[in-house]
Amino acid sequence: MTYDLIAHLERQRAFSLKAFGPGERTNGILDHITKEIEEVREQPDDIMEWIDLILLALDGAWRAGFEPTEIARKLALKQSINEGRDWPDWRTADPQKAIEHKRDGNQGS
Repeated sequence: MTYDLIAHLERQRAFSLKAFGPGERTNGILDHITKEIEEVREQPDDIMEWIDLILLALDGAWRAGFEPTEIARKLALKQSINEGRDWPDWRTADPQKAIEHKRDGNQGS
């Protein structure tokens, strides 16, 4: 299955504006993300809880002023950046903690 992320973002933006109104709503979105994180902790095998996090993040991105095409481009770019980073050996990492890329002072977030 192929999925048109840009079309999704345009659809999501139209729905979100109608349901939640205009504006950045950054604090409200972050508050909602915090609640959804707890739901994921309680039900990590429920894909819909993970999807809620994705939708909220995308909602925050377009509300911050980014157009669907830019969000899609930056998503692809960030994946490429992460693939090019130096990562510690996951086998030696604490499975209850985040695994972060090695930092040399020149890499962004």
